[in-house]
Amino acid sequence: MKKTAFLFPGQGSQAVGMGADLYREFDFVREIFDMMEEVTRINISRLCFKGPLEELTQTVNLQPAITAVNMACLAVLQRENVTFDFCAGHSLGEYSALNASGALSRADTARVVFRRGELMHREAQKHQGAMQAIVGLTIAEVQQLVEEAQPHGIVAVANHNMETQIVITGAPGPVAQVGARAAAKGAKAVPLKVSGAWHSELIRGAEAEFTECLAAASFQKPQAHIVLNVTAQTAEKPEDLLAVMARQLCSPVRWYDSMGR
Repeated sequence: MKKTAFLFPGQGSQAVGMGADLYREFDFVREIFDMMEEVTRINISRLCFKGPLEELTQTVNLQPAITAVNMACLAVLQRENVTFDFCAGHSLGEYSALNASGALSRADTARVVFRRGELMHREAQKHQGAMQAIVGLTIAEVQQLVEEAQPHGIVAVANHNMETQIVITGAPGPVAQVGARAAAKGAKAVPLKVSGAWHSELIRGAEAEFTECLAAASFQKPQAHIVLNVTAQTAEKPEDLLAVMARQLCSPVRWYDSMGR
């Protein structure tokens, strides 16, 4: 028996014009954007539809913007009575999945992702960071290179996206070192256009305040299975969801393992 999964993208999926067609077509989509703008005091619709891309891509703007578009897509599917058995979201997208599963309300999701963006932006301003995609090595091979570079500074695996597509994160020097060593082994190392070292110790300073924000949200038992980034497992209890999401900010995204479920 086939089962359906809804997957929600995170940062890096943005494009000027995203969501504009749905916004023009549906009143309930406009209501979602209005709600997000009320929470954030940011003109999300203008940024999504007209840009500029550089302003849209700033994490403090991008996190609520992508979430609004994710919510809009979900609402349209729900209108057509399209249902799902499992859901997951990549990094930021995990909050859209929590909303889709019924674990977080739209309003709580909006507040959480906006605060997440604020705190991550703050930490990125304090600590210069970099990220690179390594294509062509296994997770074990990349992890070995990361461990060899760690005496020289902060570097870690951020995302395990495919079997041989792994994103590393950390301080610019060690990240470049791992990328160069990966390239010497025949892999492709691609620097990513990001404003911070996401999923690394360089944004650890945001974790305590963000956990407080999560604790203020009302987590509910999900009505559909949600596969979590940190564990690549499902969770049913609200307190378990809260505990795992508090770790997500600085932990690797286990996307490859999650998709294997």
